[in-house]
Amino acid sequence: MKVIGIAGSLRKHSYNAALLRAAAELAPPELELEIASLRDIPLYDADLEAEHGIPEPVRALKDRIAAADGLVFATPEYNASIPGVAKNAIDWLSRPASDIAKVFGGKPLAMLGATPGPGGTIASQTAWLPVFRALGVAVWAGPRMYFSGAAKLFDDGGALVDEPTRKRLGEFVAGFARHLGGGQR
Repeated sequence: MKVIGIAGSLRKHSYNAALLRAAAELAPPELELEIASLRDIPLYDADLEAEHGIPEPVRALKDRIAAADGLVFATPEYNASIPGVAKNAIDWLSRPASDIAKVFGGKPLAMLGATPGPGGTIASQTAWLPVFRALGVAVWAGPRMYFSGAAKLFDDGGALVDEPTRKRLGEFVAGFARHLGGGQR
């Protein structure tokens, strides 16, 4: 099974990108977690879309998502809500509207997130729910996976070094793999 992992941050030392890398490392053998970047996706502009169509980085990511068995979405939390760069990407990925079902329709999605603050990413994950519902994504109702105090969980190179967190994350990814393997779509 292949899933696409997306971190909702462009920051070079993003805790959420590091969390995705750790999830890929801890994934069971039957699950390949391929990490995609949002770096080349431009700001959404309907005039740009009308004049030039869907930009190539958006088209390529749409194709990767459509071909995948699921998504793993690592969201930061900015001001108790969703990060703008990630919302912008989702807005592009849902264009044209006729492609929504092909890209997102019934696609299983696992959400997780890390933040240096004390509250984890629960507000961000909750704020994403109506967006994903509107796209027809099948959000996996596995355990909530959010981490606070992220600076203490990762080393300077971005490796997840906190053993209890590694254990929880490994169990989370294995649970999502079992969910996908059950054919629940």
